[in-house]
Amino acid sequence: MLNESRDLAARRTIVRRALAAVLVLGAAATHPLEAQVNQPATSTILPPAAERRPHATPLHGETREDPYFWLRVKSDPAVRGFLEGENAYADAVLAPLAPLRERLYDEMLARIKQTDLSVPYRMRGHFYYSRTEEGRQYPIFARKAGSLEAAEEVLLDVNALAEGKAFMAIGSFNVSDDNSLLAFSADSTGYRQYELQVKDLRADTLLPLRAQRVTSVTWAADNRTLFYTQEDETTKRSHRLYRHVLGTDRHELLFEEPDERFGVYVGRTRSRDYLVLGIGSLTTSESKILRATDPMGEWQLVSPRRQDREYDVDHHGDRLYIRVNDTGRHFRLVNAPIATPSEEHWTEVLPHREQVMLEGFDLFRNHLVVFEREHGLPQIGVTDMRTGAAHRMRFPEPVYSAGASTNAEFDTETLRYSYQSFVTPSSVFDYDMHTREQALLKQQEVLGGYDASQYTSERVYAPAADGTMVPVSLVYRKGTPRDGTTPLFLYAYGSYGATIPVSFSSNRLSLLDRGMVYALAHIRGGGDLGKTWHDAGRMEKKMNTFTDFIAAAEHLVASGYTAKDRLVINGGSAGGLLMGAVVNMRPDLFKAVIADVPFVDVINTMLDETLPLTVGEFEEWGNPKVPEQYGWITAYDPYTNVRRAAYPAMLVNTSFNDSQVMYHEPAKWVARLRELKTDSNPLLLVTNMGAGHGGASGRYDRLREIARDYAFTLWQVGLALPRSGVGGKQ
Repeated sequence: MLNESRDLAARRTIVRRALAAVLVLGAAATHPLEAQVNQPATSTILPPAAERRPHATPLHGETREDPYFWLRVKSDPAVRGFLEGENAYADAVLAPLAPLRERLYDEMLARIKQTDLSVPYRMRGHFYYSRTEEGRQYPIFARKAGSLEAAEEVLLDVNALAEGKAFMAIGSFNVSDDNSLLAFSADSTGYRQYELQVKDLRADTLLPLRAQRVTSVTWAADNRTLFYTQEDETTKRSHRLYRHVLGTDRHELLFEEPDERFGVYVGRTRSRDYLVLGIGSLTTSESKILRATDPMGEWQLVSPRRQDREYDVDHHGDRLYIRVNDTGRHFRLVNAPIATPSEEHWTEVLPHREQVMLEGFDLFRNHLVVFEREHGLPQIGVTDMRTGAAHRMRFPEPVYSAGASTNAEFDTETLRYSYQSFVTPSSVFDYDMHTREQALLKQQEVLGGYDASQYTSERVYAPAADGTMVPVSLVYRKGTPRDGTTPLFLYAYGSYGATIPVSFSSNRLSLLDRGMVYALAHIRGGGDLGKTWHDAGRMEKKMNTFTDFIAAAEHLVASGYTAKDRLVINGGSAGGLLMGAVVNMRPDLFKAVIADVPFVDVINTMLDETLPLTVGEFEEWGNPKVPEQYGWITAYDPYTNVRRAAYPAMLVNTSFNDSQVMYHEPAKWVARLRELKTDSNPLLLVTNMGAGHGGASGRYDRLREIARDYAFTLWQVGLALPRSGVGGKQ
């Protein structure tokens, strides 16, 4: 191990070398970017070389050598030195792209209404909303009493909270029943470690209460009792429930979950009559309830946990409604008396259906709303609980996203929902559940003359090796050729049963207007076709996730949407694992890769149960301490499977304070790639030294990160300027 003075010297040498390269490249970059966009000027630049330090781990009769294991030690000055050296190297390589990056930033910013207002929602006699102001990074949360013509009351100015800080994010935001107190939590590091505070809205002052590592919070009906959950300091598992009465020093521990697979969260039913404590792993859950008017009472168990059974609850009248997957993977809906809510008293409301995933439900005084997914598309169903009459809402496009917006009140005939697609900007509607009439309240304004009719969205299906048809959603500008000459940007995630929405992005227009196609692959491991789609891409079947993505890419090439030398792929977090796996399997299939906060050191991370999230995720990936499961993971683990081969151009983004996928995973991966890859394509590691899993928190800072990624993309596919006459002002 190097001593501290040698570490600091090595760190300074790495940074000096990369900065010198910036000067060399800057002196050479005298021509406009467009003239050299296809000529990576990297021949005079040397990347920093990570030191190799011996480290061996015996496992299942093997010895795993990991010479870059030392990069895990965040306190080692050489670690920061290496990351700063990589940042300087990336800056040097990307220096000629500076004009394009600035142009992209300007045009994306020009589409955004910087001073804007969210749609106000009504809650207990007040209208709540957030607003943004031009030049300020963060939103301002406010309300008006009685009507929208009333004077504004600022509840929380996030810009003020962020003063002097590189990062700021709001977690919980919960107003007491009498509208006088605001409980909120904030993270100022990016580590997703939130501090709970309470603001007296009458006096516009903060109360002395502080609680650390808070993951959820809710009020009892007495306006003075708070219930909150707290995460473990090391593993970040949300495992404890506390009760605190304002004005006292006591924080009572009410519940601690001993099983490290499970986390706990607390909330309130829409009726406001009950608090709900949800306790769940990735496969199993249970709930407890407490009457909101009895904060000192005993929590009531709804139904004991049973392995591989998940359920969640809400309240209506004298009954609980329960979404549960006991009779099938895609869930059914039942209800039961509050006094006796266990399964022997369940009455079925909506049966399990093989082709329809019941994703959630909302209860109102007179209506039940269900959120379903069928054939990969979201559906919203409405039932009048007085008559039993039911209907589904209709949506106008073949590929879209739709779901609940903010519905804070129980006694209402109006459902507020959101809708968007690849071509329709994010829109908020009010829907009369009785008359079926709807009103558009707000559609995201895209400045500069956006014309949705100039773009086409469609869904195609790619055949996987086992015959499964994998949906792929696409959007492109009308007239874009389909002859194999078009660049294409392919994104996917494919883990945890998460569904990536078909969403609108005004930023994406900077790619589409330059002639690119954007595609989203709905691969197994995600939840696009329900719980069974997730099951088919996790644990021993995880390889399907990667082969589905490869099949989607091959289908897009074979169908003329793009070509191998025009195909850029992108994924983040578990989607970054996807990037690492497929680039090892088929490095010839892709021109360039952007991997965001990539989970690429799977074996080593899942071996360390002290790292955040590890134990709970045994049910997604498997436990490498189990020989059979070690074999599953070893087959695709990106870090393990880096080989001596030619790789595509790669941009790897990470954050120093990431708690979900720690910086050392991509850092080690890049170090090993540098050691083994045989090509001269760019390999860049960019670390945000003051952010977490989602990158920069400020909206302008985040836009600059997107501009960098887009500039890298356009550089790799040979595009710099929009086609003549396409797009708005350039």
